[in-house]
Amino acid sequence: MFASREDLRDFLREERDCILVEVTGAVGSTPRDTDAWMVVSKNCSFSTIGGGQLEYMAIDHARQALRHSRSIAAMSIPLGPEIGQCCGGRVGLSFTAVTHELADELVARVDAEIARRPHVYIFGAGHVGNALARALSLAPMHTVLVDTREDELAASRVSGVETCLTAMPEAIVRGAPAGSSFVVLTHDHALDFLIAAEALQRDDVAYVGMIGSKTKRATFKNWLTRDLGRPELLNRLVCPIGGTAIRDKRPTVIATLVAAEITLAALSFAVAHCGKPTHKVDRL
Repeated sequence: MFASREDLRDFLREERDCILVEVTGAVGSTPRDTDAWMVVSKNCSFSTIGGGQLEYMAIDHARQALRHSRSIAAMSIPLGPEIGQCCGGRVGLSFTAVTHELADELVARVDAEIARRPHVYIFGAGHVGNALARALSLAPMHTVLVDTREDELAASRVSGVETCLTAMPEAIVRGAPAGSSFVVLTHDHALDFLIAAEALQRDDVAYVGMIGSKTKRATFKNWLTRDLGRPELLNRLVCPIGGTAIRDKRPTVIATLVAAEITLAALSFAVAHCGKPTHKVDRL
């Protein structure tokens, strides 16, 4: 299974004969909607249309066509007991041989999806920052790990995560696109306050979180009051990050919880400001 844009290019380069499988209709309860697609070759596949028996049948249908060099008909599959899947809906699938032109279109489609991903900026390449970068590396996010320390940033090597060395991290906040999320966990409380305040003064962000305790939150409120005269900004700050239901301070646990917070916030922001893109149809 391949996951990234470059992997798609490698897949299409290595797998000469492929079938594009697309969800053309989704009625009722279905694993995926009509934005889902996958590419199937004789030995492997790229992406997913939802897994389970549905995907197994689609892959088998595509490979039968590849083995026998024949055209392939569309499918309309009820997700009920007859196929051992109990979603209860119905899915329509189309199958198209991948030509050079279609391969270019698929790469462009993945490029466009990546370009639309919400940005997440992690300030601080310490233990929690690195763990959070790893946790978010598999999420549909553009994650940037920011630090003022060259050595710490150089030691942070997470595939799919961008790094940014800067002496002025607050400037990164100002230049971030709308809908971005900011997680502040540097080695310096004063720097934390500076970055968090910069992020909280924007009204177009999805999430602003800062690592810390109730005491740190109270200190930050005093700082906002004294230096900015805007204590109300604290209402938009998530601190402590990761919630309070699980009292586990291990970096990997904190990172897992925060990654969930950010993903929910980013997707909620996208729905609220852009609307959920959908191509569902009423008939198959």
